[in-house]
Amino acid sequence: MTAPHTDVEQVEAANTAFYEALERGDFEEVASAWLTPADLGVDEEYHDPADAGVVSCVHPGWPALTGRGEVLRSYALIMANTDYIQFFLTDVHVSVTGDTAVVTCTENILSGGPAPAEGEELGPLVGQLVVATNVYRRTPSGWKLWSHHASPVLAEEDDDEDDDTPAPP
Repeated sequence: MTAPHTDVEQVEAANTAFYEALERGDFEEVASAWLTPADLGVDEEYHDPADAGVVSCVHPGWPALTGRGEVLRSYALIMANTDYIQFFLTDVHVSVTGDTAVVTCTENILSGGPAPAEGEELGPLVGQLVVATNVYRRTPSGWKLWSHHASPVLAEEDDDEDDDTPAPP
């Protein structure tokens, strides 16, 4: 077993590699970041993958996705419909207990879609703030994503109008 600080560093590296693969649109690397039944020593030929550490994912505004196929299809759709995406991760916290690790972070996302007119390189850039929890599992080939859950952060409105409602504590 590795030292706890080494585990944290390895999980941080796996988490960073996952987001960098998304930025590059590298579907194969994104897929390899996710846990497979084989990572758990389960022979898929004889066992239903849903019975062995099924992966799950919740993207902002999406229903919960379960199973490796559904999760990877969602990333394929996102990559196919996003011409540019960049993640600036802040508030990253890693906690490791045994063979499980939890990463919480804020995804400061900058993305752009298709160009609105021919000859333009990229559509307008849009910023989004999302909080995420990524759960990793230790495997013989390193830390693999078991679950990803991301939720949008609602922007606070700056109202200069007179408002008698006190601000929340």
